[in-house]
Amino acid sequence: MRAEFKIGLVLLLVFILASVLSAGTAAGKGESSMSELVEANNDFGFKLLGNIYKEGPGANSFISPSSIAMALAMTYNGAAGKTKDAMAKTLELKGIDLKAVNESNAALMKSLAAADPGVRLNIANSLWGRKGINFKQAFIGNAKKYYDAKVTALNFSDLKSPGVINSWVSAKTQGKIGSIVDKIEPNTILFLINAVYFKGSWATKFDSKATRDLDFTLLTGKKKKVPMMSQSGKYRYLENDGFQAVSLPYGKGRMSMYIFLPKKDGIDGFVKKLNSAEWENWMAGFSMTEGDITTPKFKMEYGLELSKALSAMGMGIAFDMGKADFTGMSAPPTDPYISKVMHKTFVEVNEEGTEAAAVTSVVMTLKSAVLEPPKRFKMVVDRPFFCAIRDNRTGTILFMGNIVKP
Repeated sequence: MRAEFKIGLVLLLVFILASVLSAGTAAGKGESSMSELVEANNDFGFKLLGNIYKEGPGANSFISPSSIAMALAMTYNGAAGKTKDAMAKTLELKGIDLKAVNESNAALMKSLAAADPGVRLNIANSLWGRKGINFKQAFIGNAKKYYDAKVTALNFSDLKSPGVINSWVSAKTQGKIGSIVDKIEPNTILFLINAVYFKGSWATKFDSKATRDLDFTLLTGKKKKVPMMSQSGKYRYLENDGFQAVSLPYGKGRMSMYIFLPKKDGIDGFVKKLNSAEWENWMAGFSMTEGDITTPKFKMEYGLELSKALSAMGMGIAFDMGKADFTGMSAPPTDPYISKVMHKTFVEVNEEGTEAAAVTSVVMTLKSAVLEPPKRFKMVVDRPFFCAIRDNRTGTILFMGNIVKP
């Protein structure tokens, strides 16, 4: 009996050890997949911002690459054939299978939900379908399982339906974005919507008594008086021939606003260099440095339709009525394509911190060098600059933009 007991105990220990090792391996794979997705989303965001800037140089732009990528990831679940390939290329998802994309998005949402006690971050997804349309269960199931999406069938002929959708949008963005749907066209069958709300208090708040109106040089060379916040302290800082950059943390420091102030090449040259590889190199180059920071207070609302920019990035087939293939989304006789991708953002930066929100709606329609040791810096953000709100643990960029006229 004793021998049998020992053998059983050994087998039990082997089983437990194997389970622990298996769980560790699975966790490692999960973290690796999420890291791949974050890199893909960031690279997609940089390229998208570059294309948006080309469309309207000289104008403010502020987007949420995370919101856009997640709304399009839900849509990607219904794509097939060449349309799926084009979306994968544009979203930088080549080489990542659909299940990994979905699982990584689910893991990312869970990680970001408990980001920092000094930060409020809410991410919500929803699908609003035309009542009577037969959407495929696998497509709807993935939206619910991985994206925790609220799925609602609406009578799109009812004039109250846009208001129902917009009420959800307003609630999920704390009223900062009141609407995303103006009207519903007769052949529209589905809205896939992502909403992001962020509110973070600076780890060290700016003293409002130190805020004063100073000159900000516009792209035209003209100067404009804007309220500038100032403080001194120790910050993660990076400087090279192309820019000065500082990281201003929120709450306990997991999330920060990164401000990049371009030098001789200006904001135009900076935007052209933005890519995921450069970004990661820059992130690794920051070091704690004593310094003084002066930066504008600003508040803005931004909105645009993204089909032109996304088509320029290689996703044109998804917007092509004659070629788009979303057979994974709905059963015949429906044959949808993406008619537009609407994106709206709100941001306010002041002495207390930052409040930002974003909504992305995908509308489906039927077809008829080595640096020297850091020295004390002085950084005055008095000309067009780039900024980003980043989760420092996962590397996710929640918001990014070019501020040329605060």
